[in-house]
Amino acid sequence: MKQPQVLIIDDEPNFVSSIIFGLSAHGIPARGVGSAAEGLREARARATDLVILDHKLPDDMGINLIPQLRAGGADIVMVSAHGDIPTAVEAVRRGALDFLIKPFDLDDLVGVVQRAVAGAPASSAQIQPVASTPVGAVCEPDATTVVVARSSARVVLLLGPSGSGKGYTARRIHELSMRAARPFVIVNCAALPSDLLESELFGVERGAFTGAHASRMGLIEAAEGGTLFLDEIAETALPFQAKLLGFLESRRYRRLGSSEEREADVRVIAATNRDLEKDVAEGRFRLDLFYRLNVVPIALPRLADHAADIMPLARHFASLAAAANHTPPIAFTPAAEAALSAHDWPGNIRELSNLVERLTILYPGATIEPHHLPKTLCADARGAAGPMEARLEKTERDILEQALRAAGGHKARAAEGLGISRHALKRRLKRLGML
Repeated sequence: MKQPQVLIIDDEPNFVSSIIFGLSAHGIPARGVGSAAEGLREARARATDLVILDHKLPDDMGINLIPQLRAGGADIVMVSAHGDIPTAVEAVRRGALDFLIKPFDLDDLVGVVQRAVAGAPASSAQIQPVASTPVGAVCEPDATTVVVARSSARVVLLLGPSGSGKGYTARRIHELSMRAARPFVIVNCAALPSDLLESELFGVERGAFTGAHASRMGLIEAAEGGTLFLDEIAETALPFQAKLLGFLESRRYRRLGSSEEREADVRVIAATNRDLEKDVAEGRFRLDLFYRLNVVPIALPRLADHAADIMPLARHFASLAAAANHTPPIAFTPAAEAALSAHDWPGNIRELSNLVERLTILYPGATIEPHHLPKTLCADARGAAGPMEARLEKTERDILEQALRAAGGHKARAAEGLGISRHALKRRLKRLGML
């Protein structure tokens, strides 16, 4: 069976290169061109399953290419800067599978591409969707995610550190829901100033402000029947939060400059890596909005808090990276595995994926030893420690012993006193031979 064919039509070379590289890490080959004419020629010359299409091209508007590309059997994913949202919405109406607003997270694009190409009979055997990975919260959806996806809940809150898979989980909730056939619209709240965010979300009536020469729908309208994903919700300003609360409570809204009230049928998924309760206490986030969002919360753990998944994930990422680079997958010695398992992974799953990709590029097909790993991971696995390392180890041991004594030997209380998780404490105790 042939591999899926993905074509990127965008006149920004750096954007094209980064998307090709990012998709390759997930086992999805892609090619790119910089103009509408080149895109049509390339699509006719080679079978194309999916086109990632920018709207503003040097020789035409991307939306004008949709009928010809669709006639060739390709699905379309429209990518657009925020100023082109009305055109992107029209693109979906004309047959585009989905659209993403620049800047967007690569994980969001990967999710769209995987969903599209997995449905193509000629390519489904070649793609390994993230959801097929049999480990972890960002792989197979857990029972809570499935139940929430299939429920009637109209508001869902995803909580978790950066890199823990919030964007992926939001898309999985959409795909597992009865709304899967309708749009999944992503809004990066941190990327837009508050006044612009309001107009993009609710839409604008002609004459609402200087420069509003035509009426245009907003993202709520674009997501009708589907899911609106508000990423980085904690980064919004208080006045916008008040208006968002009103919409969530009533499901009604008005375009800027309009007296006409509209009603929307959308599920809203909000996500943040911030401590919202702390933000509420410090006056940065509205308490009433927090309560409205917190009806169905899903907390995604740090990678270090489900350490049993680290090596299965590492091997999975090694397989994907090997396929993308046409090399045998890397393997890991027991010492390297111990170093990976002991690491705190502040960047979570994204950090692990990037590391495995880098190791695959640098040492294709090799068995990874501790000395191949970054110093932050391998310092304890290299063997003999120098005087400074020995002093640091003794200091750490003394701190842990003191914490355990103060907690009466109770590890959970000792971890709380140290300000770390119980799993992190256990890893440190095991590394120092104290378990």
